[in-house]
Amino acid sequence: MRRELAGFAVVGLAAYAADLALFVLLRGPLGLGPIAAKCLSFLAGCTVAYLGNALGTYRRRTVGLREYAVFFAVNVAGAAVQLACLGLSHYGLGLTSARADTVSGLGVGMMLATALRFWGTRTLVFGAAGRSRSRSRGSGRAWTG
Repeated sequence: MRRELAGFAVVGLAAYAADLALFVLLRGPLGLGPIAAKCLSFLAGCTVAYLGNALGTYRRRTVGLREYAVFFAVNVAGAAVQLACLGLSHYGLGLTSARADTVSGLGVGMMLATALRFWGTRTLVFGAAGRSRSRSRGSGRAWTG
């Protein structure tokens, strides 16, 4: 479990760096709008995280589109958790300072979202549920983790 958590954390940091770097590049020199830039950088970050977890943390020999789709959905759910924490704090509780937004969105929201992403990645993508889905569809993927 420690190796899994450490791998997940390292991959998450790499995905965050890819997301941030691409967002800054798209917004700055390439002049893309903020929403389009964030959508593209989020997709890139998800892809880095999926490949890093599949090939590194969970040591899969192959990667698949179905697994990626479930992984992407788990990451979208994590983003929704962060937004929900921010929205509840800012609009529901009236805590509108920059510090409160940071604590709720990037503190509490990030912790809850990371826990959800870890559980979803471990259980739905690469865990027993992911293995049984792969086998039942005859994908021939070997489980090595």
